[in-house]
Amino acid sequence: METPAIATRGLSRRFGDFTAVDQVSLHVARGQFFGFLGPNGAGKSTTIKMLTGLLAPTSGEIEVLGLDFAANPIEVKRQIGVVPEGLALFGRLTASEYLRFVGRMYGLDRATVNQRTEELLEFMNLANEPKKLVTDFSHGMQKKLALAAAVIHGPKVLFLDEPFEGVDALAAGALKAMLQRMIARGATIFLTSHVLEIVERLCSHVAIIHQGRLVANGSLEELRAGVALADDTSDEKLTLEQIFLRTVGGSEPSNEEALQELSWL
Repeated sequence: METPAIATRGLSRRFGDFTAVDQVSLHVARGQFFGFLGPNGAGKSTTIKMLTGLLAPTSGEIEVLGLDFAANPIEVKRQIGVVPEGLALFGRLTASEYLRFVGRMYGLDRATVNQRTEELLEFMNLANEPKKLVTDFSHGMQKKLALAAAVIHGPKVLFLDEPFEGVDALAAGALKAMLQRMIARGATIFLTSHVLEIVERLCSHVAIIHQGRLVANGSLEELRAGVALADDTSDEKLTLEQIFLRTVGGSEPSNEEALQELSWL
C-alpha cells in the first residue's frame, strides 16, 4: 500500500481549557486534491498550521510523505509549500527580491531561482511593476505572490488556506489551471476554502471539521451517500453546499423564512 501524502492520528490542539482540534485522524493519498471544510472557528486553520509546522500539536502524530514531522521537521518542510492564513510576506522587498530569497532558502541554485522567479512573476501578472514594494501591493497581488513563493521549489505537497480570497476572476482561473497541472504531475494539494463551489469543482475528496472534530471524510460520492435522507426523492445529486449544511447541522432557509427574519428590510 502506497505511503499517504498526509496522515494524522489523534491530532489535537488545546489552548488552555479550549480544545480547538480534537482527535483528528486524516489520510490523504498522494496525488489527491483534498478539500478541508468547516464553519468559522471549527479548527481548519489550526489544523493546517499543525500540518505545516507553524503550530505544535498538544498530542497526536503527523506524517507527511511517510516522514514523522516531529522527528524530521526540516526534511518535511523542504518538500511542502504553504500559503498560510496570514501571508507573512516581507513588505520591504520587491516581488522579485522576495521570490529570489525564498528560492535560495529552499536551496535552489541561482540560475534556477532567477528563471523560476521570472516565469512566476509573468504567470501571476506581477512583472509590470518591478520596483514596487510588497507592502504596496493589493491583497490580491500579495495572495498571488504568496502562492508563487509556495511553489517556486516544486513542492510535493501544497497547503492552501483560502488561496482565492481577494483574487480576481481572471487570476483565479489561471491559478486553478496551475493547481490542476500540479495534480496531474503527481503533487498533492490540501485546500481550505469557504467558497464551496470552488472546492466542489476542484477537489476529489473532502473532509469536514466541526467544533474541532472530524464529522465527514471521503470522496464527494461517499459524502453524498452518507448524508442522503430517506425522504429524498429527487434524482439530482446533492451539492457540496447541501452536504456541508446537513453535516454541520445547518439548514437551507426558504426565501419566505429569510424575509420573515429580516422583516425590517
